[in-house]
Amino acid sequence: MTEAEKQTGASNRLGTRALAWRIRRHAVNMVHLGKSSHIGSVLSISDILAVLYGAVLNVDPERPKMPARDRFVLSKGHAGAGVYAALAECGFFPVEILKSHYQNGSTLSGHVSHIDIPGVELSTGSLGHGLPVGCGMAKAGKLAGQGHKVVVLLSDGECDEGSNWEAFLFAAHHKLDNLLAIIDYNKLQSIHPVSETLGLEPFAAKLEAFGWAVAEADGHDHDELQRLFSSAPHEIGKPTCIIANTVKGKGVDFMENEVLWHYRSPQGDEYEAAIAALEESRPADER
Repeated sequence: MTEAEKQTGASNRLGTRALAWRIRRHAVNMVHLGKSSHIGSVLSISDILAVLYGAVLNVDPERPKMPARDRFVLSKGHAGAGVYAALAECGFFPVEILKSHYQNGSTLSGHVSHIDIPGVELSTGSLGHGLPVGCGMAKAGKLAGQGHKVVVLLSDGECDEGSNWEAFLFAAHHKLDNLLAIIDYNKLQSIHPVSETLGLEPFAAKLEAFGWAVAEADGHDHDELQRLFSSAPHEIGKPTCIIANTVKGKGVDFMENEVLWHYRSPQGDEYEAAIAALEESRPADER
């Protein structure tokens, strides 16, 4: 990889697994340097982001505002480091900027922001807003006769928010089959398991009852994710929801399924151990 490619991003020419690895590697470093948090949440969606940006979304770093682009909204805005890493690796802005994440004067805020960041459609962080706005984007696209998709990535804990269930109703009522919702179902939220906080099961059945076409997937299986994302809408006249079963902290063994890493920042020996764990899983085309 040339220095020019490092500065402008070249992962759109690599496989999605290599992109996912780079997202994880960048995110651990970003959270470490900025002494921020939510690394567990970023790691759980890295494969989803890699498949979207590497193989599914119609976006162009040279024309980030082109009218025909697909719109992606990260409703779980606290995992914004992952989106920043994906955008940088795909050429929306220099990779080097990632090192400024969460630091004074940086444009890369802890929760994802669209201000001065090409490729980010919406600033998020207050949970329960991304899907309602995504519904508005999808409805506007329908009214304008446009063919782009709107993709919203939510957290499972975020589905405690009533605003999302209003949006689920709205999307089905208006037959927004240009809308794809992906739920990061890692089973942990904030400081407790989702099942102990406010249980969602039977999750798929509830969403189907609200009028959505629903599928469940392994949120780390790139082939399955690409097939399900690319084939949306799964039913004409219905919005599509993919419940992606994931592991919080995926890719760093001591972070996996540990609620501690919702807020903890990897420093010292923990940072070194996290980097070492990622190096062990480096894809062949990154060696």
